[in-house]
Amino acid sequence: MSTKKLAKKAEKLLGQYRKKKLKIATAESCTGGMIATLITDIAGSSDVFDRGFVTYSNDSKHDMLGVDAALIKKHGAVSGEVAAAMARGAVKRSKADVAIAVTGIAGPTGGTKAKPVGLVYIAAASRHYPDAIVVKNNFKGKRNVVRSKSTDKALSMLTKLQAFF
Repeated sequence: MSTKKLAKKAEKLLGQYRKKKLKIATAESCTGGMIATLITDIAGSSDVFDRGFVTYSNDSKHDMLGVDAALIKKHGAVSGEVAAAMARGAVKRSKADVAIAVTGIAGPTGGTKAKPVGLVYIAAASRHYPDAIVVKNNFKGKRNVVRSKSTDKALSMLTKLQAFF
């Protein structure tokens, strides 16, 4: 998806959250802050966007979001379990109503047979519901394509989630 289309999607999302007076936080690993950037590029986003965590390393996932190091060791940083913990941690360590978390392997290196390049877990958590929603994705393409597709999917999940408020 083009940057222009992603920006329009983020703008629409921001309007939906603004109407419902909801706050968003992001916890990003392989997207490196792309979601937060798209949202904060929009003037007036501070009434919806609370904060973004860029947690690229395992230590940062633990230090900033409270993800248990044992969980990372057991499942790996690229796992549904860690994505869920990242999303829950972002909600807990912010004033957001909803958080989105992304962890994956954007490539071109770092993939294995069990966890190939393009494997991305996206999780959403809410202050109002105890469980996180986790979606496993297998995106195809080069590094920036995987990152853009991950960002697009995260924005779509946030859009769908706001309908429950």
